[in-house]
Amino acid sequence: MWEQVAEAFARNFTERGEVGAAFAAYHRGELVVDLWGGTADPGTGRAWDRDTIHLMFSGTKGLTTACVLLLVQGGQLRLDDPLSRYWPEFGAQGKESITIADVLSHQARLPWVDAGYADLLDHDAMAAYLAAQAPAADARAGFVYHPVTWGWLLDELVRRVDGRTVGRFFADEFARPLGLEVWIGLPEDLHRRAATMVAPDGVLVDGPWTELNRPNPLWIPGSEKIWNSAEYRSAGLAAVGGYATARGMARFYASLIGDLDGSRVLTQETVELGRRELRRGLEPNWGSPMRYGAGFELQTGDGRMGDAPDAFGHAGAGGSRHGAWPHREIAFSYLMNEVRVGPDDRPLTLLESLSRGSRATGR
Repeated sequence: MWEQVAEAFARNFTERGEVGAAFAAYHRGELVVDLWGGTADPGTGRAWDRDTIHLMFSGTKGLTTACVLLLVQGGQLRLDDPLSRYWPEFGAQGKESITIADVLSHQARLPWVDAGYADLLDHDAMAAYLAAQAPAADARAGFVYHPVTWGWLLDELVRRVDGRTVGRFFADEFARPLGLEVWIGLPEDLHRRAATMVAPDGVLVDGPWTELNRPNPLWIPGSEKIWNSAEYRSAGLAAVGGYATARGMARFYASLIGDLDGSRVLTQETVELGRRELRRGLEPNWGSPMRYGAGFELQTGDGRMGDAPDAFGHAGAGGSRHGAWPHREIAFSYLMNEVRVGPDDRPLTLLESLSRGSRATGR
């Protein structure tokens, strides 16, 4: 019943120009799809193999969300608490009422850093800039995607509450107990396994910039030099610095919707809290529909997470997809090293074939 997924994966190479990729899925806690192929490093010709690790960009947000939710589950914070309760400096410039839920659902009105990004890989510096910054005055900024700042805000929250970085917290509380090939900040001895990200000419954005559309330092011409640097791989940016195998990410989402080997980290009630809708509407820069829970992207009419009405997870820039369909007991992850902008059939065709396979099981 899952063979059609492998066929769709192969067609992405023959019909859609895939360079290197992996796709994995769990069903009822069992790995049922585990595919990889193509080229991990076009510069050297290194093949993508079973152990290739990949940068997920915003797929990382699902991991950081889980860390925050575990602190909620343990009674160490509440989603409706002001962020400044745990990070007093953040209350400057009229930000004292911004809640943790606001940050998780991209409503903090801090989608960029006024001070710039010269210290992009220095968490302490970037968190301090955001603490001192006033929220954007334009009301539309209340629902602008926070691609990178989201991570500094929530990483600082975890540090203030728990003492560990998000990367260390995730490793200790999720990756190690669940046996996940997933990291927020890649250990140096694993850099050799990382795929090289590819940004074709013309794919990244080079202005013009508007009051609501400021340059993302990781999505402008030449950014691939940052993505593929050892410094970036090690930095552990909580919004965009996660690395994984597709098998590892599918296993992570499988752990959110059921037991793995008889255990789970987040309870069903906690996951349902994370999936509770906090905001929906059109993202003003993209003009596309968005729905957010407490950090997770929720299903929208465009079916970016497949056709399951209860789908949740998080996409990554350039085309990757990571998430789950709870009713069907399916979890999945798609990773690729050639980033694309705009309509992209690669993840959609895989999720369509996965959906057909799940229907064949009666779910």
